Amino acid sequence: MNTRFLIGSDLDRTLIYSPRALALDMSDEDAPRLIAVEVHHGKPLSFMTERCAELLVELIGAAEFVPVTTRTRAQYQRVHLPGPVPGWSPRYAVCANGGHLLVDGEPDQDWAAQVSAALAQNCAPLEEVVHHLALEADPEWTLKRRVAEDLFAYLVVERELLPTGWVEELTGWADTRGYTVSLQGRKVYLVPQPLTKSAALAEVERRTGASTVLSAGDSLLDAELLLAADAGYRPGHGELADSGWVAPGVTALTEVGVAAGEEIVRRLLARVLVTAAVG
Repeated sequence: MNTRFLIGSDLDRTLIYSPRALALDMSDEDAPRLIAVEVHHGKPLSFMTERCAELLVELIGAAEFVPVTTRTRAQYQRVHLPGPVPGWSPRYAVCANGGHLLVDGEPDQDWAAQVSAALAQNCAPLEEVVHHLALEADPEWTLKRRVAEDLFAYLVVERELLPTGWVEELTGWADTRGYTVSLQGRKVYLVPQPLTKSAALAEVERRTGASTVLSAGDSLLDAELLLAADAGYRPGHGELADSGWVAPGVTALTEVGVAAGEEIVRRLLARVLVTAAVG
């Protein structure tokens, strides 16, 4: 592995896909072969194409690969990405949108202390956000209310039933309290603004001494991750694509669904190999 290169990739709807998000708009005969990378309660929950898995193994061998996810640690640990050897897992992983930095599977306490101090200084208490959601999230379209790792809150909603303008009103309320709102699939996240994937990946960059950083993501919470890298990639679906978000150094792919995940890994690997050859 060449630690000169650091890859930070979002997971859900970027690298791995639920059955809802696969977007297999083709005949059964033309559909790609899939492998399950997450199983929960005996049911497969997330997939990637077989070719994506092959490319990912090659990428892992060529760079420091870091999963960067909004998932809690428990949710992340259900995901088993393909690797160069059976039972492989990344040396570093970022969970809870940057709230936890895992090193060899264990939370880094120094990083956790930095995060705690930043939230206390810059954000309203999480309890205020949770209380507001309890009042404003109508049970008619709210399926679940959750707090993740005592760091941020989110709702699971019937998206098609959300009142017009509700997310925008929530965004304005949250912004004055130091929180970002992100609508991803059926989930509405309220995440403290200092809690970013890019900050956690920058810490990994510092520790590894990587000189080239590449990233991938699909949501508003991934925008900073994409901007902070030397090059970034976003799929043709998701929150950023839906809003038409573009930025210098970020490649907006046309592929959607699980095909986008495969293309992202293909682009990341090609960038690593080309940069290595030139360097």
